[in-house]
Amino acid sequence: MLKRITRVIAGVVAMCIVGAYALPAAADDGTGDVFQKTIVPSANESIKEIMNRPKPQATTASVVDPTQQDSNVAQVPPVGQPPIPGMELPPIGGGGRRHFEYMVDFSMAYPYGNIGTYGKQGWLMGGMDALLGYKFNWSTKLVASMFQLQHWPYGFNSGLAPVYLAGFQNPVGCADLSGGNKCGPGAGRNINVRTKDTFGVFMLQKMLLIKSDYIPGPGAIPIIVSPTYVARGGQIGFSPNNNDVVPFTYNLPDGPVENIPVRSAQYYAVAVTLPFLKTPKMFGTFTIAPQWLVHTAGANVGNSMQLPQVIYLEYTPTHGTTLFFEPQSARDYLPTDPYPEHLIAYFLGVSQQISKYGFVQVVLNSGNPTNLGPDGITGIKCLTVQQAINNACGLAIGGLKATQLQLMFGIGSPSVFPL
Repeated sequence: MLKRITRVIAGVVAMCIVGAYALPAAADDGTGDVFQKTIVPSANESIKEIMNRPKPQATTASVVDPTQQDSNVAQVPPVGQPPIPGMELPPIGGGGRRHFEYMVDFSMAYPYGNIGTYGKQGWLMGGMDALLGYKFNWSTKLVASMFQLQHWPYGFNSGLAPVYLAGFQNPVGCADLSGGNKCGPGAGRNINVRTKDTFGVFMLQKMLLIKSDYIPGPGAIPIIVSPTYVARGGQIGFSPNNNDVVPFTYNLPDGPVENIPVRSAQYYAVAVTLPFLKTPKMFGTFTIAPQWLVHTAGANVGNSMQLPQVIYLEYTPTHGTTLFFEPQSARDYLPTDPYPEHLIAYFLGVSQQISKYGFVQVVLNSGNPTNLGPDGITGIKCLTVQQAINNACGLAIGGLKATQLQLMFGIGSPSVFPL
């Protein structure tokens, strides 16, 4: 058994590494990870609970309401048919009803893509994910989670960038970001943009049932509605205070240079998830989530509603092993962005249960922003010559990309992560 598990994990790791070299760099997709780690798995778990229920059958022509308790089921089931269970959630290990669910894991990530030799220093600093959910009844759940994402954005330590000085309309020189010595101020200097973002996600999940006689399970289509609040912050390697406050600029050459948290933002969303595929080994859902920025900051100029969309597909070849693929059209809106980045991305991975509550998960994410570029640093603005000498100028940032292979080890309720 252990050898089979090892072969499965080794095969998927090899597949992810090959994909990382062959595919374009991933979008720096913070909101995409919110879907992949919290919103979609939690909604999928609730949908599976309902769709795995046997379809109620009555001995009369009356229609059974799947949201009612056993009192609405025929008093004497047909011969050979087990009594229809109520719509409460099943117990853990034969104990009482399961109200709490949890998950904790520790992760590390390996970056890929055109990140310059300075970024290729091995595995990135570790992260932690944690989730706690409380189920009030079969249809209502409250979830609070925290997760961390490590990455090294693409384009910060490669190529040349124009350098502007306050009071001048044209560039006064250029900076060589590749570690070379080709031009102007900042020549030969690399930028430590190793980043670890921390997300807090708070979600109320409500299930609605649309009755149908054409689907398996309880005779109803489950739809999950999840009002969600997301708060994010981060740490950047070259920040002097080990946070995400760094100088950046926008609207060159006349724009300001600001020192504000460039990885911090808050979002409201209302995610709607519904299933479109359910077989003994395959499962699929679609999620759409109207999303708003709580407030604008930095270069943000608008706050119109965005519509992230997610497709989730999984295949379970054996008990405890799940392969999953999650393409997304996500949105990310940071203080360095004049408008939301439209991110076409995906998550590809495998989850393996290694004990009753232990698991290991390997995930490769990749993609590309479609409406904002070029990637990385598009320019540098210095207020004084001394700033240029001290490498303390503001960075003008275009599209953000980062490819990483994440390896996670954790414990928790099996339904919390994609198993």
